[in-house]
Amino acid sequence: MSQTHTVAEGDRLKKDTSAGVTAWAGKVLSLARGLHARPELSFEETASAAAITELLAEGGLTVEHGTGGLPTAFTATAGSGELTVALCVEYDALPEVGHACGHNLIAGASVAAALALAPYADELGITLKAIGTPAEEHGGGKTLMLEAGAFDGVGLALMVHPVQDGVSYNPAGTTAQAVGRYRAVFTGRAAHAAAAPHQGVNAADGATIAQVAIGLLRQQIPGDHRVALFVSEAGVATNIIPERAVVDFECRAFTLPEYESLLARVRRCFEGAAMASGTEVTIEATEPLYEPLVQDDALAGYWTAAMESFGRDTTSGGRLGGGSTDMGNISQVIPSLHPWLSIPGAEVPIHSHGFAAVADTDAAYELMLEAARALAWTVVDAAGDPEQRARFVEAAFHRDIRRAG
Repeated sequence: MSQTHTVAEGDRLKKDTSAGVTAWAGKVLSLARGLHARPELSFEETASAAAITELLAEGGLTVEHGTGGLPTAFTATAGSGELTVALCVEYDALPEVGHACGHNLIAGASVAAALALAPYADELGITLKAIGTPAEEHGGGKTLMLEAGAFDGVGLALMVHPVQDGVSYNPAGTTAQAVGRYRAVFTGRAAHAAAAPHQGVNAADGATIAQVAIGLLRQQIPGDHRVALFVSEAGVATNIIPERAVVDFECRAFTLPEYESLLARVRRCFEGAAMASGTEVTIEATEPLYEPLVQDDALAGYWTAAMESFGRDTTSGGRLGGGSTDMGNISQVIPSLHPWLSIPGAEVPIHSHGFAAVADTDAAYELMLEAARALAWTVVDAAGDPEQRARFVEAAFHRDIRRAG
């Protein structure tokens, strides 16, 4: 049954959900601070997932653990309306720098919004799902869950992402890069480095030549393309010619055709290095491809209106120069919103110790709760707009249908 509401009803629901965020603020803050204090890496977020689902269950949502076959994934559901809304929850951290991408804030915003919306899900005519998506930093949890059916039936998906100061609160037209991650393995032949070095084939030479070639390539690629790498293995002892060297690398670009072109050029650097060094090289993907991010215009409009009402500057501009997310894969098949939360005073880049500290400040948590209200209001507007609601219902993702199409 189609279900929309009047402007007055929408205003009342916004007031009620805002009050809901306030009511749950203390417990959500405790959750977010706890996540920050106990960072867990991709696919290892056992304590984080447990803490989040415990709070969602306390709020009356029905929790399913291990969604999509991933032990640290979950789905918490409220309501049974025809329009299915997904609030994505991220909670994995980075090696060594912890929550330097602010996933504790991402989790807090989505959880607070879910708790505030849950009592009104049936009135809104929605099935509300808070979907716990592990391994965003490395592993592509959302991609794996999408392929496993965790997003089947979802008509719109939302989440937020904290960034440094100076990035616009208006997400319209913003995007994120496609990224693919790979491992190149050079194979040579071991020999004594003093007695018979001429009988060896140095795999580390292949890795070195590849790095030089890629370094030279960088001057010939567009300024918004990215190539990053590190040598994870290149020998075991000084008196042994290395027979194996391993280079982990990634390529990024804002469109898939550009990404594919960049990857082909980088692969040739590795292949040429193998030829020059007399080694052999194999290249294999280590993670699912993250696709470019697409912001839904209507959802961006609802979000921007909410942030304007909170007094935030939503002037377009001040966009990120790079970065990737597996939310891009969701946005390619489901209308999605992934706005940027510019933390006031945060002058340090994300993925740094400095940003990890910023993500645990009062200013960041205040913004997190504000974002939760804006997410809730976006859902209220989306559910109450007859034209957009019909579009979102029609857009409901079904992997088998999409594959057949």
